[in-house]
Amino acid sequence: MKKISYLPSLIRFSSFLSIFIIWTILSIFVDHRLFASPIDVVKDINYHLFEGELISDTIITLTRAGTSFFIAMFLGSIIGYLLARYKNLDYFFDSWVIIGLNIPAIVLVILFYIWLGLTELALVSAVVLNKMPIVIVNIREGTRSLDKSYFHISSVYQLTKLQTFTKIILPQLYPYIMTSARTGLSLIWKIVLVFELLGRSSGIGFQIQVFFQFFDISSLLAYSFFFIFIILIIENYIMIPIENRATHWRKQ
Repeated sequence: MKKISYLPSLIRFSSFLSIFIIWTILSIFVDHRLFASPIDVVKDINYHLFEGELISDTIITLTRAGTSFFIAMFLGSIIGYLLARYKNLDYFFDSWVIIGLNIPAIVLVILFYIWLGLTELALVSAVVLNKMPIVIVNIREGTRSLDKSYFHISSVYQLTKLQTFTKIILPQLYPYIMTSARTGLSLIWKIVLVFELLGRSSGIGFQIQVFFQFFDISSLLAYSFFFIFIILIIENYIMIPIENRATHWRKQ
């Protein structure tokens, strides 16, 4: 029987506890108005949850981030796969991808806010264009690294093109897709917050701007930590299980 070690969990708990202790000590010696204590932040989370708009703002931001995420993943995966399959297409669009990787997100959102106005379409479009090049590069490299020997199996068993894609190509691309998804999730929600701060009248980013104007550090931290907590739940209970399920065959 395999012995279960609780040491890693204990170390992680000790790490979080040390952060809490250091934070509490610093809040005692630093000006309270500029450095809210953990207790104040927890109280503000409770207040904004039950008496404020934290839930509605979180849903709005998650909707924007989720919409941008799925569009970027879908389009980026298709384009990345096609660029890897067709060399001339890759030669033509390679410079476009490089430009997309290096253009600052702030430039994109300002341009789209000017072109399309302070709208949801402008925000989502800017986020998608900022994220999509990363997906394209990952999927393109994943497609190029496909094990060609598996295609002989499809010939032997006379698989259709759809069967070949779902049974041979897609399983090999899962690690690259999940890498793009997990890195994309960590980037997109941060970008959405910045874009909300610049040009929207709702969402976590907008509220952070309001708290900044009033120097409300406690509420600012409350909104930030609550949203980070939601993202951690998505990462640990949705993204990681999906990745483990999709790539379990590689570990057998």
